[in-house]
Amino acid sequence: MTLQSNVFRLFAQEDLNFLLTNRIPRRLATRFIGWFSKIEQPLIRDLSIATWRFFSGLDLSEAKKARFLSMHDCFTRELKDGARPVDPDPGILTSPCDAIVGACGAVEGTTLYQIKGFPYRLDDLLCDPAAVAAHHNARYVTLRLTSSMYHRVHAPHDGRVDQINYISGDTWNVNPIALKRVERLFCRNERVVLRMALADGRRVTLVLVAAVLVACVRLRFLDAPLDLRHRGANVIACDARFAKGEEMGWFEQGSTVILFAPPDFALCESVAEGATIRMGEPLMRLPII
Repeated sequence: MTLQSNVFRLFAQEDLNFLLTNRIPRRLATRFIGWFSKIEQPLIRDLSIATWRFFSGLDLSEAKKARFLSMHDCFTRELKDGARPVDPDPGILTSPCDAIVGACGAVEGTTLYQIKGFPYRLDDLLCDPAAVAAHHNARYVTLRLTSSMYHRVHAPHDGRVDQINYISGDTWNVNPIALKRVERLFCRNERVVLRMALADGRRVTLVLVAAVLVACVRLRFLDAPLDLRHRGANVIACDARFAKGEEMGWFEQGSTVILFAPPDFALCESVAEGATIRMGEPLMRLPII
């Protein structure tokens, strides 16, 4: 058995994984990695990316460029043109990111699940009574980005983002091990809620949940990052229009996107817990009007 296989087996042990990723000074570690990942010194950059590739199986064959200024530059990489075809069917809501599908289905009133047996409430996640009312009994999908995945987030349909709600919080790891141990985890973590109106007026909401070593979200239509140091308004009005598949922003590393749509939207057949999905692939089907 190779050294890499032995290391993976060691870190797959739940107790050790939880200890190393959650029983640390999470906010301090997140700020440190945010600083360290931006160092452009070639030796540090190359060793950092090599270590990351060893532990995650990082594949850079689809990256638009072959050389990166820093580990951060690699985290937030763009892809080659055409690497993510976007389903053009106007009756399809596409995945906003590359991800592994987590809990999904119908919200039960205002209750949904982070993983089987661990419910949480829309009220605690969205912190906005109007948004909660708009997504009563909604359809939802949890999309988990792993560290080696493409980290940019794209519009799931033609539409307009008219409000951002930045909610400061903790930086728990959002991997399945933590989701089985920490109740209401998504509601504890830092997150950005994007309210989006589709071209026909129906609304979807994207919740970008940050995590340990990640807690920073960049949106193309905002000048400043939304991270642990953000001291601006929590609710920000905006008027940002997007075509389906157009880039909206990115995580500094992998994390989670939770997408909410009206109750009459249907999950596409290939969307099931544990499935891997890529940005631009079918996620939900809009009702025929």
